[in-house]
Amino acid sequence: MMQNYQFQSSAPAWYCARTKPKNEHIAAATLRKNLRLEVFNPRLRFESVTYRGVRHVTEALFPGYIFVRCVIEEWMDQIRYTNGISSIVHFGWRIPTVPESVIGDLQVCFGAEGGLVVDNLPAAGDEVTLAAGAFSGMKAVVLRTWPCKRRVQVLLEILGRPTSIEVDHNAITLEKKSVATLVAELAAPRLAAY
Repeated sequence: MMQNYQFQSSAPAWYCARTKPKNEHIAAATLRKNLRLEVFNPRLRFESVTYRGVRHVTEALFPGYIFVRCVIEEWMDQIRYTNGISSIVHFGWRIPTVPESVIGDLQVCFGAEGGLVVDNLPAAGDEVTLAAGAFSGMKAVVLRTWPCKRRVQVLLEILGRPTSIEVDHNAITLEKKSVATLVAELAAPRLAAY
């Protein structure tokens, strides 16, 4: 069946492999260890506050996908049957390469290991829910943050009056922070530089 595929390059190049759900890290580790291939799996690391406390979260930048550098003709079957891999991204019978410049830019941003720590302190105007203390469960709006002190000033309504209080950043949960918004915030400074 491999003879039907059209390969763009017979030299080592980057390809995109689709993983099984939530298996990016397993597939990447298996390809590195068992096949000794170069793999890039960009991930975001950040703190998430829940009602049970602070959680350290690591999420894939591209859920369900990793990048593999190889001569695809030689490694296609081994990659496809690797634990955690679903398939190699293809369009019909054509297997496209991922440009070196794209992977290079991602590696500059995320580092060779592919992990980027994101400080997800809220910004003024963000809607939050208090997750700890006497006001747990109440909605508030961020007025100001002090990153050095890891403190946040919020405005909430107490007894029908707007009241400003200062809380630890771990005592709030952001309402609309997702990996997508974190990526957009990370890209904004870089896009401004172009």
